[in-house]
Amino acid sequence: MATDDQLLVVIDPLARRTDGEAVRIAKDVLSAGAASTKVCLPEGPEEFARALSRRGSRRPVVVGDDRALLRAVAILHRQRELAACALSLIPVGSALGLTHSLGVPAGAVAAARAALDGVERRLDLLVDDSDGVVLGTLRIPVLPGAPPPDGAGGAETGRGRGRGPRGGTGTDGERRAGGASASDGPSPGHHFWLRAWPQSLARTLSTRPARPDRLSRPLRPRIRVAAGGGAGPSRLRVEVDGVMLVDLDQPLEAVSITPGVDGADVEIRPMSVGAEATPLHATGRRVTVSGADFRYRADSLVSGPVRTRTWTVREGAWGLTLPA
Repeated sequence: MATDDQLLVVIDPLARRTDGEAVRIAKDVLSAGAASTKVCLPEGPEEFARALSRRGSRRPVVVGDDRALLRAVAILHRQRELAACALSLIPVGSALGLTHSLGVPAGAVAAARAALDGVERRLDLLVDDSDGVVLGTLRIPVLPGAPPPDGAGGAETGRGRGRGPRGGTGTDGERRAGGASASDGPSPGHHFWLRAWPQSLARTLSTRPARPDRLSRPLRPRIRVAAGGGAGPSRLRVEVDGVMLVDLDQPLEAVSITPGVDGADVEIRPMSVGAEATPLHATGRRVTVSGADFRYRADSLVSGPVRTRTWTVREGAWGLTLPA
């Protein structure tokens, strides 16, 4: 069924590289069903934001994964146009857990038809004190093995500006470590020259006494610090609507915050000693977490470290077009 909507189709560059065929199919379905379709192919976050800001009366349809959806919501939130704009999403990519949990159809054709004929559903939003947004679940601490913060992603969502006791603002994104680890060991090709040495020379070198100055030096132990605080319990103060649920003297295993029907659903898992500890549950409009430097994973992005952060629930703050 055709619609008289005028659409702005913003195709994320990662979606074009990941599955060009799905992008083409979605574009064809949207062009055939809408009265007017304008297609934008941004090459970066700035062009992505510029396309949304210049959409006029057109309804935006984003083609991409979870990060593309987060980017669009964050941009419209910063422009204070989120309440008056209903977004549609055509999921293309590999990071689609958030998208599917929100009810967006998986296939390009079904999602495009939902964008044309679906209905707008108003959803709650978590907004933090640095103007960042959270659509799904927020977790503290970051689980071991989680990907490090993405610099561009943190800046786009507004969570990249951590406020700590050192003053000023700065990026929260930690850099991805590059290069091979020393534990990987050299490749077998590095040993071919050892076989060319005379065995007598090798024995001479192996029995050569160590230098006295080296023997006199004390051995320095190697200390490895785990990033993100995922190696041990966290000590955090958690407050919901001004009521303190746990303080710094209680070691915690995890904290999760999710936008719910009556506010934010907060689950706190104390560190268990012996028998499994019973999780604490609370619901409120405003959640504040503070303590030592901690990182948190919101949707698909890792942010931090920060000393304190407050999230506030905004009911029906954004709209997503879903199947009727």
